[in-house]
Amino acid sequence: MTTLLQVTVGGGGQTPEVIQIGHSPMPPEAIFLFALAVLVVSAIVLWPLVRAWSRRIEGRGQPDQAVLDELDQMRQRLSQVEDLPHRVAELEERAEFAERLLAQREPDRLPGRIGS
Repeated sequence: MTTLLQVTVGGGGQTPEVIQIGHSPMPPEAIFLFALAVLVVSAIVLWPLVRAWSRRIEGRGQPDQAVLDELDQMRQRLSQVEDLPHRVAELEERAEFAERLLAQREPDRLPGRIGS
């Protein structure tokens, strides 16, 4: 059953026109099936998103133990990386000390020196 609104346009000696508003070329059964298909497809698409969202809301107060363990490992690695510049500077000082010590003991064997 289709509800129509008819409006008569014109007047003053002109032939009136009838305009139908609300007329649908599709039968009501087709409109119902189309709406049902849209609901089913949107439910199929949105269902995983809604489940993931609800899981996130449920677990918001309790962090996962595996994530906490990995975070601790990352912090340990970061502390090791932060120690590297100090260790490199110490190795540079030791290399310079060794070079000076060798230069004092055997000055003739170093390159660029004229030996006797």
